[in-house]
Amino acid sequence: MITIREEIPSDAVAREALLDLCLGERRAAKSSERLREGRLPAQDLALIAECDGEVVATVRLWHVEAGGVPALLLGPLAVAPTLQGEGVGKAMMRDAIWRAACRGHGAILLVGDAPYYERFGFSDALTRDLAMPGPVERERFLGLELREGALAGARGMLTAKGCLDAAPVLAAPVLVVPVLAEPIRRAA
Repeated sequence: MITIREEIPSDAVAREALLDLCLGERRAAKSSERLREGRLPAQDLALIAECDGEVVATVRLWHVEAGGVPALLLGPLAVAPTLQGEGVGKAMMRDAIWRAACRGHGAILLVGDAPYYERFGFSDALTRDLAMPGPVERERFLGLELREGALAGARGMLTAKGCLDAAPVLAAPVLVVPVLAEPIRRAA
């Protein structure tokens, strides 16, 4: 049995391993990642699908804004390869959309496969006046209004909003060079 629940901190390692498995190393280079860097997902909108105690799918939503208009950015959505095509991704999407609507959010944006996401109501018509911070294939930049007119007036570049991640950032190693109290004297 698969259960969809809110993500908890102890899911982080399994979630990241699943994302690496499904999306590979290039996931960090995606334009959407620029909007997620250093931020926390929207409260109560980071979801995990679990089967027998194992994380088998993940989806998260993030606060963004365009021209003063707030929205959520969905992604990434990942499902364990052994369960792809079994409806887990569809269940995750429906749950994420439902939870976002119940929490009063007006719109969700994403970059993804249009034929897949159109079944949930996403369309590129809602993103024509919007831009991502980096390259994106226009036909893959999609929007869904949870409330009619929620994206009215949204124009320009998406910017990240929401809470900053307070997790410590590991700094690059620092080379420590001892300083001598007395200058080095050269032999004459």
